[in-house]
Amino acid sequence: MLEARELDHIASQVWSAHKSVRQIAPFSQGVAAFDLPSAYAVARRVHDRRMAEGAVPVGRKIGFTNADMWRIYGVRDPIWAYVYDQTVVSFDTGEGTCRIGPFAEPKIEPEIVFHFRTQPPVGSDLRALLASIDWVAHAFEVVQSHFPGWAFQAADTVADGSLHGSLLLGPPVPIAQLGEAAQEALASFTVTLACDGAVREVGTGANVLGSPLRALAQLTEVLATQQDAVPLQAGELVTTGTLTRAYALAPGQTWTTALQGIPLPGLTVRFER
Repeated sequence: MLEARELDHIASQVWSAHKSVRQIAPFSQGVAAFDLPSAYAVARRVHDRRMAEGAVPVGRKIGFTNADMWRIYGVRDPIWAYVYDQTVVSFDTGEGTCRIGPFAEPKIEPEIVFHFRTQPPVGSDLRALLASIDWVAHAFEVVQSHFPGWAFQAADTVADGSLHGSLLLGPPVPIAQLGEAAQEALASFTVTLACDGAVREVGTGANVLGSPLRALAQLTEVLATQQDAVPLQAGELVTTGTLTRAYALAPGQTWTTALQGIPLPGLTVRFER
């Protein structure tokens, strides 16, 4: 891991890029020893700055939930970051607007979100994980890259808050409404993603490490291996990774989703400058 002085310097650059909505060169290009442990140490420093300015962490996001990306970026597990009261927006009617001016090179990802009534257990017992969840929702995550052209290594993304911009949360549905076949539904449901009425892609729950529930299981295991990471707690939410590819956003676009095979409403969001 890098020395504290170097970590502080990189964290200051990340923080400045966020505050000024500007892009910078990936740290992996100029710092040979910039690895994932260093990146998480940078992310903790940026997290502390956010909280010092009044942000309240309300959950986590999972990134790199497509295992095909692991070989490209040299990772063996998904990555994670905090999400905050200032970055999570609830669309209780399933419709709303979002400004993209505050984000660097933003893209959109349709995702599944879980919220916990009790602390989720560590491990791959999916039935036990389900028992810790009180509601599930569909959401858009607006992701961003402070590195031009989305060109980076895994450590860069972790330092950059795992690319989190905003979570646009649809209406929550009690997990009990998924019924006895909840595990199967979470793996097999489909989502149709469209922009201005034109379908861009049809995704499925299986695109997220087999299912959003399995992605959650892997997150609990990753957190357990990181000495300074706080385990997931009751009252937190977790957004589990994109069900399709990420698509570039532009002002004036309206993005919609429709889900089949799971009792979750779709979303309609218009994006503005």
